[in-house]
This record gives sequence, structure tokens and C-alpha cells, in this order.
Amino acid sequence: MTLRYPLAPTQTGNHLSMSDVSGELVYRRGKEVGKAVYQNRALSKDGISERLFAFLFSGLVYPQIWEDPDVDMEAMQLGAGHRVVTIASGGCNILAYLTRSPARIDAVDLNAAHIALNRMKLEAVRHLPSHGDLFRFFGATDTSHNSDAYDRFIAPHLDPVSRHYWERRNWRGRRRISVFDRNFYQTGLLGLFIAMGHRVGKLFGVDPAGIMKAENIGEQRRFFNEELAPVFDKKLLRWATSRKASLFGLGIPPAQYDSLITSGDGSMASVLKARLEKLACDFPLKNNYFAWQAFARRYPQPGEAALPAYLEQRNYKTIRDNIDRVAIHHANLIKFLAAKEAGTVDRFVLLDAQDWMTDDLLNALWTEITRTASVGARVIFRTAAEPSLLPGRVSSSLLDQWAYEADASREFSAKDRSAIYGGFHLYVKRAA
Repeated sequence: MTLRYPLAPTQTGNHLSMSDVSGELVYRRGKEVGKAVYQNRALSKDGISERLFAFLFSGLVYPQIWEDPDVDMEAMQLGAGHRVVTIASGGCNILAYLTRSPARIDAVDLNAAHIALNRMKLEAVRHLPSHGDLFRFFGATDTSHNSDAYDRFIAPHLDPVSRHYWERRNWRGRRRISVFDRNFYQTGLLGLFIAMGHRVGKLFGVDPAGIMKAENIGEQRRFFNEELAPVFDKKLLRWATSRKASLFGLGIPPAQYDSLITSGDGSMASVLKARLEKLACDFPLKNNYFAWQAFARRYPQPGEAALPAYLEQRNYKTIRDNIDRVAIHHANLIKFLAAKEAGTVDRFVLLDAQDWMTDDLLNALWTEITRTASVGARVIFRTAAEPSLLPGRVSSSLLDQWAYEADASREFSAKDRSAIYGGFHLYVKRAA
């Protein structure tokens, strides 16, 4: 079955004809993101902060998704036949979900760069000759011929909008796709944020990559306590992280910053210290590719440690066999759900998007989720702070149709290897 990308009025298979894309070739930076973020007057202090975030977020933010797909799949009890709607982000989650052979995945995102990345990943899975080629493209660093592989195997099958994105040249004359010849995961807002974290550590005499020498969790904790933890007590770092813009590189808008800071002692430095402690100390390095990206700035080599599910060789055939079950949508999630028929979605993955939303948007979203959910449908999401943000904000007439799985949510929060969120939450649709 071929799924269509609803980006333009007319299509041929999974590809757009050139006449369809005149309005899409120039991305409207920040407009759609801004609609989701703006909550204050443009010239107010908070309004200016929101508009700066929207501008930055309109480019590539997440080269790698920073939510743990293994936890997602366990919480969703994802299996064959399920119909999934998820926010796309970096796309690692979508490809991981295909290992469970769901019937369909609709991946939705407002960010045009993420859309281009997801579409490129799908065509890479389809058309790169082997698993080794796929790993070299998305898992390795300093592979100078990846852009050649793009030209030969991926570009001929990619829609014109995404080709335009990856083949656009910067001021140095380099095409965007050339970042895959170096280290793609050091790009985007997240990659730059992690790089800045390393620079700050070195400013205070600490190399965060030193934790990679640890051979067990005990040594990981020792490194954290002796080397990393003291950095968060430095006055300069505490002052810098008290500014909302300091966390824009994590994709955290001003409203989410306010929620996140409630998790600590009133300082953002304490919150970040606690989240980094979980990342550094709660999971063996050999099992946590998120820690590899944070500290080593790369993925492990095959056999060196765990990889994202879509890069593990054992999953390659299943993912490739199921790749046509995915459709990528450049759309607003609420509007996308509003166009679906009632009872046609079994699993919803909201990532942390609700942290951005006003009460009105939350109620509009859950109205559509409740309408489109099948009996027993599952919704999963993450929050910056620990508690679920829905009680008291979403109408009780909507929430009463869902059961909140509190114990399971705490269990999944503890299992989430990405470690940056305060809470993981699972809601299950009640029978009528």
C-alpha cells in the first residue's frame, strides 16, 4: 500500500509534481510554530522571548529525537494492526515503531526542517542498498561519501520540497546534505546546545566526554559527583540558566521553561543538574545511546553498545518491509485530527507538545483525540515537570472518558533513558 503525503493538491505516488510546490519551496519561517507558541503581546518581554524561540525553532532543532522509543512502544503496547498518530520530530521514533508492524503511522510536524528530515529518512530506508549503508549515513561520523550516496540513491526518489531543503547551499557554498559527511548530530539547535555544554564544562576544567571511560554505573556516578555536579554550583552557570533563552537549544519554549523550573529548588541549574544526573548515572552506558550522544557526541559502533532501534541490524528487514505504512504530514496536529473519522486512531504520541499549549488549545486537542480514539486507545506524552498537566486544565467531560495510569506512568518515567523530562504519562480510553 502506498501512503500519500498531503503536502500539495496533486501527487504521483509518494512524490509531488513540480507544479505542486511553488508555495512550499520557500519555508515561512516561524509562522506555524509561532501560532503554537505565542501567548503574550509581541512587544512585551515574554512576547519577544516567544518570537525569538519561534524563529529559532523554525529551523532544524532535533537531529535525533530526545524521547526513548523503547519506552514508548512498551507503554503503548504497540502491535500489529494499530493505527498511530505521532509528532514526527527527528523521526527516530517513527522508524522504531515500525519494528512492531503497526498498520499505519501518521507523523505530523509543524517544523519544515523536521519534515524534510523524516522524508529523507524514509527514502534512505527504501533505497540505500544495505543496512551498512543506512548505518553509515545516520549512525557514523566522518563518512565523506554520504552526500554521494544521497545523490545516487536518495535524491532521485525524494519529493521536490525536501530536495530543495537538503540541496540548498549555505554562505560557504556547501549543500545542507553535506553535514552527513561530518557529524549530523552536532547540528541543529540540540546539537549546538550539547556543544555549548561541553564548552562550558571545559571552561571550568571538566571534559564531559571523560565519563565514557567509566566501566560500570559506580564509576559513572563517581565521575558525575566529582566532575560534573560541581559545575552546576558555579555562579556564572546559575546566572546563565536563569535566562529563558538559555534553554532554547533544548527546544524548550518560554512557557515550558516556567513549568520546568517548578521541578527543582527554584533555580534552573538545580533542575538541569538532576536531569543530567539521571542521564549519567541511572543506566549503563552500554545500554544508553542518548548518553553517547550527550557525552561522546556520537553513536556507538555496531557491537560497541546499544543503538537506536532503526539502526540495529536485527530490525532492518522489518523496518524496510513496513516503510510504506508511514505518511509524513506538514500540518497542525489539531487540524490534522479534525479531518480524521471518529474512532480511527489506536495510539497517540504527543511528545512534550502540550507543555507549549494554552488551556484552549489543550481542550481543542483532547476534543479531537477523544473523538478519533478507538476503545482502549492509548495516549502517551511527556512533561517538563513531573505531574500530568491535564487535570484542572482540560474539561472533566473529556478527561472522564480516559483512565490515567499513574503507577505505570511513574514506571515508564524511570525507564526513559533520555532522562530530560520530569514525567511520562499514559492515558487509556475507557469503554463507552
